[in-house]
Amino acid sequence: MMENRYLTIQALTKYIKRKFDADPHLQHVHVKGEISNFKQHSSGHMYFTLKDDKARILAVMFSRNAQGMKFKPENGMKVLVKASVTVYEQSGQYQMYVQEMRPDGVGDLYLAYEQLKKKLEASGLFSPTYKQAIPKYPDTIGIITSPTGAAIRDILITIKRRYPIAKIIIFPALVQGEAAAPSIVKAIEKANNLTGPSIDVLIVGRGGGSIEELWAFNEEAVANAIFASKVPIISAVGHETDFTIADFVADLRAPTPTGAAEMAAPHMEELMERVLTRKARLIRGMKERVDKEKHRLGKMEKSYAFRYPKLLLDQKMEQLDRQNELLQRNIKKLLASNEEKQEVLARRLLRRHPQELLSLAEKDRISLEKNLVRNMSLIYQNKAQMFHSIIGKMDALSPLKIMERGYNLAYSTEGKLISSIKQVTKNEKIELRLSDGTVKAQVTSIKE
Repeated sequence: MMENRYLTIQALTKYIKRKFDADPHLQHVHVKGEISNFKQHSSGHMYFTLKDDKARILAVMFSRNAQGMKFKPENGMKVLVKASVTVYEQSGQYQMYVQEMRPDGVGDLYLAYEQLKKKLEASGLFSPTYKQAIPKYPDTIGIITSPTGAAIRDILITIKRRYPIAKIIIFPALVQGEAAAPSIVKAIEKANNLTGPSIDVLIVGRGGGSIEELWAFNEEAVANAIFASKVPIISAVGHETDFTIADFVADLRAPTPTGAAEMAAPHMEELMERVLTRKARLIRGMKERVDKEKHRLGKMEKSYAFRYPKLLLDQKMEQLDRQNELLQRNIKKLLASNEEKQEVLARRLLRRHPQELLSLAEKDRISLEKNLVRNMSLIYQNKAQMFHSIIGKMDALSPLKIMERGYNLAYSTEGKLISSIKQVTKNEKIELRLSDGTVKAQVTSIKE
């Protein structure tokens, strides 16, 4: 019966979890802290730790709650969260389930703007390498904006005033709200795939507003559509101080919609003035050229060649004869020089003929052979003399020579040389080696 008083770990954990879940103060808590150990699962769920200087708590934010966020959480980021606190039964740890999250100290839209700007810049979407040139004299100008806003009115008035010959095609699009980004993307794709007159330049934008109202132009989908556009795009979003992601990706940024129209359309009066100026320069240049050619023609008509052509021809014929004679002389000199060079080369060739070289080589061989025989004879005589000298020295130092003078060597029966009386005993048999043979003897007495 005593064992029934003890709870299992599972039962205790469930009891604690129910206590947490039943506490209304833990169901809607507002907490601020710093994110660490952040990890986003492939399912979209986010797992992280929320901490301050003195404590920390595990936190989970499921993908259904994270879908509406404009920014991506990162380690070290300070955030404000709305969550419920409960116990995770498998580990027995208490943790927060986050329903809402926003940056602490900075707006979530501004943070999302900075994050996307950094991402796209690293991907190369802002690089000048990919910027397309805006045509100077467009035939057709496309406009993507709200058909009821002030921006379209300003753009149309400016283009009509500056460049009335341009064709204008309006692609209506939503420029504010959640459906604005897909609407802008669709309009850009439609302008690029237009089957009628091709669009030379495209103006994409709207009038001024808050960051929330301009947010459609900060969406990644809009940035990718602008980057992929084959038609050059001028962004015209808000006022001069407003900057959106679309401004950085577009081929050219205009400070205002009116400014975009001025960049897209040249001024007709300026063009006419430039045409008239160039026409005047062309007429002046042609007149100067005609006068110059007339002057040249007058000089040529007065020249010697036009006045006395027969005399000039006679002079040229005489010059031709002289040049012909000079050519003949030079040819003869050249032939004589070449013949002389040929003779020199022939003599050199004879000297280098193989038969001549063989003859010289044979003479060298005979001379070398004589020197070899003479040197070998001298070497043989020197070596023979050295040999006889060494033989004489060896013969003089030979022990046999010493023995011929009456000396002999004594050996024991084991063949050891006897050099002291201490090596023999009385009556021991020994062997005496003389210069002409050996004598066997017996020791009869030993005397120092």
